[in-house]
Amino acid sequence: MIFKGKKPIQIKNLRLTTKLVTTYTLLTVLPMAFLGFIAYWQYTKSIEEEVGEYIPRLVKQVNGNIENDIQKLETLPDLIYNSGDVMAILRDSQSKKKSVLLHDEYIMKSYLTRTYLNNNSSHILGAFLVSKNRTFASTSLHYDSFGFEDGSLPYADDLGLLGEMQLLLPNQTNLTFEGDPSYFMLVKTITDFDNRKNLGTLYIAIDVAFFEQSLQDLQKEENVTMWIMNKQGKIIYHKDHSKIGTVEKGIHDYPLLNGSFRTEIDGKRNLISISESNELPWVLVHSIPIKNMTEKTDVIRNVTIFVFILFTLITTLISIFFAWTVTRPLNELGDIMKRVEKGDLLVEIPIHSKDEVGMLANSFRSMLAEIRELIHKNYHIELRKKTAELYALQSQINPHFMYNTLETIGMAVEEGESDEVVKMVTLLGRMMRFSISNKESLVPINSEVQHIEDYLSIQQFRFEDRLHFMIEKGADVVNYYIPKFVLQPIVENSIKYGLEKRKEIDIQIHISEEETQTGEEYLLLIVSDNGPGMTESKLIELNEKLRLDPMMKRDSGFGIINVNARIGMMFGEQYNLQINSEYGKGTSVIIRLPKINAQQVSMYVQGEEKKRDDTKGQDGHCR
Repeated sequence: MIFKGKKPIQIKNLRLTTKLVTTYTLLTVLPMAFLGFIAYWQYTKSIEEEVGEYIPRLVKQVNGNIENDIQKLETLPDLIYNSGDVMAILRDSQSKKKSVLLHDEYIMKSYLTRTYLNNNSSHILGAFLVSKNRTFASTSLHYDSFGFEDGSLPYADDLGLLGEMQLLLPNQTNLTFEGDPSYFMLVKTITDFDNRKNLGTLYIAIDVAFFEQSLQDLQKEENVTMWIMNKQGKIIYHKDHSKIGTVEKGIHDYPLLNGSFRTEIDGKRNLISISESNELPWVLVHSIPIKNMTEKTDVIRNVTIFVFILFTLITTLISIFFAWTVTRPLNELGDIMKRVEKGDLLVEIPIHSKDEVGMLANSFRSMLAEIRELIHKNYHIELRKKTAELYALQSQINPHFMYNTLETIGMAVEEGESDEVVKMVTLLGRMMRFSISNKESLVPINSEVQHIEDYLSIQQFRFEDRLHFMIEKGADVVNYYIPKFVLQPIVENSIKYGLEKRKEIDIQIHISEEETQTGEEYLLLIVSDNGPGMTESKLIELNEKLRLDPMMKRDSGFGIINVNARIGMMFGEQYNLQINSEYGKGTSVIIRLPKINAQQVSMYVQGEEKKRDDTKGQDGHCR
């Protein structure tokens, strides 16, 4: 079984209303939506960049403040050198009685309490002095597992330097306090400078809450997270204290340790700002969701989207309304054209506006009225001549031509070629006005040339590069008159039969002044094309038809026969139409006409009136 695929929808077959609304959407709604998106994206990006440059400076400044605060603690161990009792106990290496040892311990504890716990920051959890296998301690909380029984510095390779002190991080000791607070230690060796001996090591444990006084301003904003960690990712301080002591595994993926970058945390896009300490073995990290930075922009975006949707709905309805106002009269006019094409000349043509479509409808209405009037006035008076002229008018304003022209206009509207639409409607309106405005049978050559140029221009819009034309007239013939619509039927034949067999057709029209051997002057109109041409037998047959009655039924030679008959009736048999053709090369139609200037027009008009009077008398006699 063979399944036939659906034929693709062709744009040219869509309704004009659909084309206009689609065009509006493509040219208005989509560009506006795209520009709005670009503007929002660019604005959001600029905010991120500004914040990404501003926050790292703040973080670096805060990191420097923390370093300064810790450096202030550097003077604390030096206070021991100011106490003679403490220095004496540390220098005394002789064995002592237990009572003396207890007294020494009391002095040392009192000194540590008074110096480090009572007179300094409340963030100090305890002070430990290890000297000669003795440990003197004073703490604000109960502690366990200090574990340094000798005076050496534990984990010396991992210590950070702070001036003459070392920094011991929480994960580098087993010491714990009641409530398990996180802390870091400042460590300094106590040296007897007089004897150049090591008297012991002082350990000062400081609660990590010490950092909060420096970070509180940056942490005020909701959803902002800050933490301090070493370069291995071990968290020393975190806004969420439950994360202190955990490891930030993502530190190895950080593209930098100074500056800002975007990353995704728990499925949310965050802006990370980092500052690496110059003095201490840690980095300070600031994290804020990007959504928080652009929340005001998001409100504007949502409002803008709402307004844009509302605007789109309103403008779409307006575009549908205007599209309907354009297509409705065109559809009505097209239906009427089809009725006229079938021979109904009594149709009523409604006019809804005064725009180009209204002008076209009005011209068509006037044309039909003129045709009906001509039929009524001349049917019994000048049947032979009237039939030729009526057929000429019908050929000139053939509903097929108008229907095809309207189709071409519709396609131009679909493609947004507004300039071409205006030009085509203007040309068609001018053709209509020419068809009905001038009731005389003779018109200036310039008017006839303008008319045929308008006709060819409209056909060129329709056939595009398939049709080319050139009109050339001598400067000495512009003041003469020729029969109305004498060129168009011939040009129609050239287009019709030329494009049936050729991909392109080139039409040349030459108008010049000639003189016979006897000295008689006349006008010569030549219409030539590069069409398929005619065989010799066909050419002979067509020349025979030129002598036949123009009232014969319409066939392939009707247009040329009609023109030849009109010329013979108006000017006599010495003026006629001649056809030259060669099969495969093209055809030339040569028309000879008398030279009629403006003063001579009335003579020919009076002659036609006399012919009509004679015809009336003959008709009355016969009756």
